[in-house]
Amino acid sequence: MNMSNEEYQRYVMARAKSSPTGKNLVWAFLVGGGICGVGQGLSTLYESWGAGENALAFVSLTWVFVAAFLTGIGVFDDIARRAGAGTLVPITGFSNAMVSPALEFQSEGRITGTGAKLFTVAGPVLAYGVFASVVYGCVLMVYRMFF
Repeated sequence: MNMSNEEYQRYVMARAKSSPTGKNLVWAFLVGGGICGVGQGLSTLYESWGAGENALAFVSLTWVFVAAFLTGIGVFDDIARRAGAGTLVPITGFSNAMVSPALEFQSEGRITGTGAKLFTVAGPVLAYGVFASVVYGCVLMVYRMFF
């Protein structure tokens, strides 16, 4: 089939479903805000239990566990389908991105399947995080030596 770019664009526009942008924005805002609101509540709870400065780290760990668990039982994808970026922007999206490939390649074995695929997404993120932490630590150390 020979089509010009303009003809192809008209064909695609005629076939494409319209996206309910307003509804998607509201869902993303509500779910993302809900995740952040519950995270703030968890932070307050952990601080009241004596976690002190570590309360935020415990909140992150809690959300990573919850998102991984919900991904494992197949619920997270249903929530993400409805909420869109509301679940992807917080740390829950990172957790889901780590667990999903591991579950997908589970049939290939624990080492070559789950173990190897677990770091397809997380590997570069973790490598960058470690590198950035080292650079930040060195800058902080030099700063404290002179100021």
